[in-house]
Amino acid sequence: MLSSTQTAKQSDQPIWWFLLCWTILNVVQASTLELHADEAYYWMYSRFLDWGYFDHPPMVALFIRIGDSISHTELGLRLLTVIASTTSIYILWLILKKYAVNIWAFILVVSGMLILHIYGFTTTPDAPLFFFSVLFYYFYQRYIDEDKWSLAAILGIVVACMFYSKYHAVLLVAFTVISNIKLLKRPSFWLIAGLAVVLYIPHILWQAAHGFPSVNYHLYEQAVKIYNPENTYLYIPGQLLMAGPLIGWFLFYSAFTIKIKDSFIRCLLVNGIGTFAFFFFSTFRGEAQPHWTLIAFAPLVMLSLIRFNQKGGVPKWFNIVAGINVVFVVGLRLGMLFQWHAVTQIGQIKSYYGFKDWAQTVHKKIGDSYLIMNNGFQNPSKYNYYTNSLKAFAYDSRYYRRTQYDIWPIEEQMQHQRAYYLVENPESAANAELRIPAGVWYGGWVDSVRTYQKLEIETPVTQLILHAGEQKAIDLTITNPYPYSVNFSNKGQQHQAALEVVFFENTNKSLAQKSGDDFNNISLKPGASTRYTFNITAPQKGKYDMVFSIRTEPFMGSKNSRIISLVVN
Repeated sequence: MLSSTQTAKQSDQPIWWFLLCWTILNVVQASTLELHADEAYYWMYSRFLDWGYFDHPPMVALFIRIGDSISHTELGLRLLTVIASTTSIYILWLILKKYAVNIWAFILVVSGMLILHIYGFTTTPDAPLFFFSVLFYYFYQRYIDEDKWSLAAILGIVVACMFYSKYHAVLLVAFTVISNIKLLKRPSFWLIAGLAVVLYIPHILWQAAHGFPSVNYHLYEQAVKIYNPENTYLYIPGQLLMAGPLIGWFLFYSAFTIKIKDSFIRCLLVNGIGTFAFFFFSTFRGEAQPHWTLIAFAPLVMLSLIRFNQKGGVPKWFNIVAGINVVFVVGLRLGMLFQWHAVTQIGQIKSYYGFKDWAQTVHKKIGDSYLIMNNGFQNPSKYNYYTNSLKAFAYDSRYYRRTQYDIWPIEEQMQHQRAYYLVENPESAANAELRIPAGVWYGGWVDSVRTYQKLEIETPVTQLILHAGEQKAIDLTITNPYPYSVNFSNKGQQHQAALEVVFFENTNKSLAQKSGDDFNNISLKPGASTRYTFNITAPQKGKYDMVFSIRTEPFMGSKNSRIISLVVN
């Protein structure tokens, strides 16, 4: 007879073969597929390692920097994600062994879950967050039964790593505590909390030093003021698709009908329901992208499999449907790998193709000159990655949002340099057409770049109520954050500068009013501030978002102030 140890080793053999196949598929996909737009942006993070970034904490930058330092290839950039994905799945299996789940059911569920395939090789902040979340569950399962200071210390480090991965980690921590309030009575619990906070202080200090850009963006700037019901009614189908095109509905049903038999199951259930519900209700405020719930899919996997075991096994029909589901998902990945036209034209998948050639085509045209693109951090980042340079700049106009390009020093370095202005729609300064497989662009040369994207304009008000046609004097404080003096004079300047106030309606229409010519008399030394009075005239009746913007030709004008809410009666 086999010993218990031999039996355990024998029972784990399918997992090892599955993990080998999983890793090989991810390595091949990571090696052959061009970067997703967001991956290129996070590669830019890795070029400017810091304790924080405009959109996210820094863990993704560290993941990419390590792999990219080994090899500046798509696989190098994604290397740690591939390793973390395989490790996460194995850790999930280790957690579930306590519940004696069926090994083949585990393989069917994991290999059929679309979102796990996506983040098996795609490197975004979600990838490290998922890895550290699974690691958290592994050590938390042990901590429930063993109140040890060593486990608490490990959990404190893991929680800090989760927060350094993505802000969504706060949901996992909060729901875990809610599921087991008795944790607050453990002295060791406060070691977890204290250690995590101490390790997270560098990021908090970074946020404070930069005016808490992530807080302002995620809580205020990202919100939309008009409710779009499409965000809500597409949320649930999106989550079912991420869980598995054919089996997702049954996994959710099984997971959320589980019988709670211990604290760990309760933790998984509260985290699963809580996270999915949180992002569902967030759709009333704006879009909730399907992958934002990735941390909830670890509980979904574990809960559904534990529930199968509680019910005495997996239904026979599930094995058949799940098998078809796996074929469909893997077929989709093979379609991406072999570039089947029907697959490569699907939504976000399109952005994986054609941009390597695009970058080289543009680089051949402009050489080592700077490249400026409007309203989007993705394409400039792709250009930078595929030319292994930092010569592309994202001009975040008043019609767009702020990004990390508003913090990096690229803008300062290109001042008064000759740059190529490349846009997707023809403009006055972009008259040369560039037609390539990745799309059609229009470009033109700017002989002496003059931009003020980082310049700060503070206003004494955040809300205004005026009557149509009413004039209102607003005192502005204009601060120069650049390491050099700025002069807004247009004398002898090829590109004219102007200060404008822009009124944005909910219909996306906008109206701009220009300041007096006295604005062009302002000159500021590095770090200096000055006061300026802007006389605005209220537009017609309606609700507006009002922004002060410095516009220099041929660009669209940057977003230099906070958004002011304006109601015109």
